[in-house]
Amino acid sequence: MRGVGLSGALALAFTLLGTRTAIGWFNKHGFGQPIRVDGPTTHHVKRGTPTMGGVVIMFGATAAYLIATFLTGNRPSASVWLLLLLFAGCGAVGFLDDYIKVYRQHNQGLRSGAKMAGQTVVALGFGILATQFFADERGVGPASQYISTTQDWGVKLPLVVVLLVIWFIVTATSNGANLTDGADGLLTGIGAMIFGAYTVVNIWQSNQMCGSSRPTLVASQCYQVRDPLDLAVFSAAIAGACAGFLWWNAKPARIIMGDVGSLAIGGALAGLAIMSRTELLMAVIAGVFVLETMSVLIQVGYFKVTKRLTGVGRRVFRIAPIHHHFEHLGWDEVNVVIRFWVIAGVFVMAGLGVFYAAWLI
Repeated sequence: MRGVGLSGALALAFTLLGTRTAIGWFNKHGFGQPIRVDGPTTHHVKRGTPTMGGVVIMFGATAAYLIATFLTGNRPSASVWLLLLLFAGCGAVGFLDDYIKVYRQHNQGLRSGAKMAGQTVVALGFGILATQFFADERGVGPASQYISTTQDWGVKLPLVVVLLVIWFIVTATSNGANLTDGADGLLTGIGAMIFGAYTVVNIWQSNQMCGSSRPTLVASQCYQVRDPLDLAVFSAAIAGACAGFLWWNAKPARIIMGDVGSLAIGGALAGLAIMSRTELLMAVIAGVFVLETMSVLIQVGYFKVTKRLTGVGRRVFRIAPIHHHFEHLGWDEVNVVIRFWVIAGVFVMAGLGVFYAAWLI
């Protein structure tokens, strides 16, 4: 338990100090953010703001986790090594995307097919390793071949189906986080809340883990998970890193996270959900990601259907993802961010409520 608090505190300190250094370095080397032409006009002043700040979140969270783990006399578990694979792998795809944007000074980076291919390789590599290897002495692997809400349920799925599910979760969550990263402080604030919630979930699972020396009220209430406390330590590190980065990313942002940060955060969240057996519950805890993604799907789908039927494409929102829609309606960016934080907080509390209620039943 000491590792959880130490990890979060170190990550907060590392990103608070490290981001300040990164701002100067990125400014010196011309790593400025290109701006979406059709986005809110208020965002045009952000052109040239240092980008790729997500690198600081990645290194800060990873260093904090490793230091806290070794200082408390522990060693990284197989589950966290796999989580690091997703965190770093998705971040690497985002880094390439950001670098191309900066190099070309255009808001279009990797082609969508190339980005999806990179995410697919990372997701499938994680899926195979997590489901087929690294089972502990109880026979519990990092990931299961069942669908889960707070516990595994249903029938055991064939490996190919499980890999498709894992691919969908990783790509959908990382892209959902990426879509949410469109206003100063929006994703960092939401990310701190979501990973804070998963820290609580993993600590609870550790205290009620099947085979643990701690007694549970009913055998069916225990959790068949591998390394939940270690996952809590890493989750706390990401929450702390997001909070530290928010100091510099809040409006007016001194630095932008970039795809390297948003894809890494989404990938890590997907890994936590899969390995804590809470894949469906994640859709509640990270409900804002779902809203942002659905707004884009509705916008694109409605435009294509109306264009095919009438010859003129129509839109549901003024612009997608949906947080930009409210900016186009005249809401100040700060108001949009704070209100979306409130919505994210409601989703997080609802998710934790569902998690606890399921334990009580």
